[in-house]
Amino acid sequence: MISLLVLRRRRTERSITYAAITIAIAMTLSVDAVYAPVDALLGGSNGGTLIADAALMIGVFFLGRGIMKAAEYRPLPVRIALGSATLVVALVALVIAFLLIDTGSTTTNFMLDLGSQPAAAAYSIIQFTYYGIVVAAMGAVAIRQFRLRTGIQRVPAASLIIGAVLGVSLSIGVIVMDVTHLAGNLDLMTAVGTLYGPLFLLTFVFLCVGLAGQPALRYLSERKRLTQTQSFVQQLTPLWDAATRVRPGLRQRGATAIRLEDPETVLHREVVEIRDAMIDPRVEFDPTSEDRQLLERAEAHLLGSDAR
Repeated sequence: MISLLVLRRRRTERSITYAAITIAIAMTLSVDAVYAPVDALLGGSNGGTLIADAALMIGVFFLGRGIMKAAEYRPLPVRIALGSATLVVALVALVIAFLLIDTGSTTTNFMLDLGSQPAAAAYSIIQFTYYGIVVAAMGAVAIRQFRLRTGIQRVPAASLIIGAVLGVSLSIGVIVMDVTHLAGNLDLMTAVGTLYGPLFLLTFVFLCVGLAGQPALRYLSERKRLTQTQSFVQQLTPLWDAATRVRPGLRQRGATAIRLEDPETVLHREVVEIRDAMIDPRVEFDPTSEDRQLLERAEAHLLGSDAR
């Protein structure tokens, strides 16, 4: 969660930030040493469980929204699954189911102690059905992203796909545990339950790696492009200086002021003014073939930015 906050801190889109905060709240409340005193403050009737589970649902909702907003692929089923209406319906159903449970006193093993109640089974099934729907929609979006990317750019999408598969598996496993607990088949419930911890952890690890990987790769790509741009500026400067000497009217601002501009802007200025000098019939300016090749590479670099 911290990695998501750090990598997204300058983004105007806040879905991932909200997801990190709400999931962190849910995870913190799942720690027994934290849960027991918090629930005691809430009356000692396991209200903390409802808060933690609702926070996790909201966090998963924002994770899905963040992925959907970052992608161009937004079919109707995905928009419905990741929509606020679906979340509200799930939360309302969750609260109703919780109110029907005989919660008793504070317990740190909520479903183990109370899962034999139909209302408790429904409570858990509602949660994990929602999780399964959301992560499946996230996986659909990630599959589309994976197909559109190449090379290392596919890594975040691949991580999201794996996280989605694990998340759906986790949801199915928990629903099976709920049904078997309700039916009294505790052996099968226990056997399936051994998968809960690893699946839960791996689901969030892969989802977070996928989400954090996108801005990380974007940052590295931007840094690489900046370095290339600065290199082209440095290499073209002698040619640009020569062009402005034979055609002084090109240099409208001092060299120092120009160098303080964004490297992309400087490179664009140099390319344009060199080309202007080359086609101006009033002056003699004939770069070497090596200079022309360098100029063409710089132009291709700029056009690559425009295309992206």
